[in-house]
Amino acid sequence: MLSNVITSVVAGIGQITLNRPEALNALTLDMVRDISTALLKWKDDQSVEAVAIRGNNKQGPFGAFCAGGDIRFFHRASIAEDTDLEAFFTEEYRLNHLIFNYPKPYLAFMDGIVMGGGMGISQGASLRLVTERTKIAMPETNIGLFPDVGGGYFLPKCPGYSGEYLGLTGKVLSGTEALAANLADRAVNSDNLNDLWDSLTNNEMMTVEQRISRLHSVIDNLQLAEDDRWLITDIDRAFNQASPADILKKLKQIDTSWAQETSDLLNKRSPLMLHVSLRQIQLGRHMSLADELRLERTLVKHCFYTHHLARTGASTDTAEGIRALVIDKDNSPAWNPARIEGVSSAMVDPFFVSPWAAEEHPLADLD
Repeated sequence: MLSNVITSVVAGIGQITLNRPEALNALTLDMVRDISTALLKWKDDQSVEAVAIRGNNKQGPFGAFCAGGDIRFFHRASIAEDTDLEAFFTEEYRLNHLIFNYPKPYLAFMDGIVMGGGMGISQGASLRLVTERTKIAMPETNIGLFPDVGGGYFLPKCPGYSGEYLGLTGKVLSGTEALAANLADRAVNSDNLNDLWDSLTNNEMMTVEQRISRLHSVIDNLQLAEDDRWLITDIDRAFNQASPADILKKLKQIDTSWAQETSDLLNKRSPLMLHVSLRQIQLGRHMSLADELRLERTLVKHCFYTHHLARTGASTDTAEGIRALVIDKDNSPAWNPARIEGVSSAMVDPFFVSPWAAEEHPLADLD
């Protein structure tokens, strides 16, 4: 049986292929560990000069990158109070930090679904290559979570306040739309992916640096134009606000079909996590990656163990959101509070208080 993560070194290129296509390559703890182990090994291996990562679909390479973390595991582990849940987020965020700071070229072939955890293993890449099949999103508020895996760091780098818009609504972008959001570097037709991937390792008479340079040149000749039609000025008008309630008020004033659709979308998300997510992104505009990931580790701890609201296990918004989406599939989460207007500062503020002393934080050593 093949591993869920296939690694190899060919002609100086460390190759990573996510191989859990039946789950759209959703990340398990073992997968996070396998990717981390390979990257740490190759980091100091002089025979490995660059890394490329892709995902398999059921028919073979490409077609699916990574749909995020294994949320069924999140649900099961949170109810059982399985310590592997804590380990997952600590190690996943460490992996995200490693990728953003990797000392060698890291090339992400982001074909197909790229959501949540898939963004965490691609946004730090030196080349983020998307296609006409790419679907990019940070949909965490739909399951009672916040945009993690560095979302509070990279979403503020989207134009204007579109990061707040994407993080709160979970809007799905195409590959060419992601170019306009600064969430991708180049877009090509997926028919070219096999040749582009192979070009990194064929012709060993060329150095790795020369092959990567050739790859960029070929991509430049194949690239698709960005699509910025979604990036309307009303996004900045609506999402440059202090609170989700203020966003809804502004959307009502804008009074367009887009504003109504956006309001409807926000009203389906976890009201509590909309407040947490907005504050996270606002704070992230002024934080280093390491500090933002430490904040995320604090937030996710409170999401699954919301002690200040006397909620753990199945009673948290996170467990309820996952239940409604993938366990019972009724798409009717019973959010608590049920409305955006029902969320108070007393509910939100404790999410941002670390349960650990600074030196005991699981990510204390990140810099």
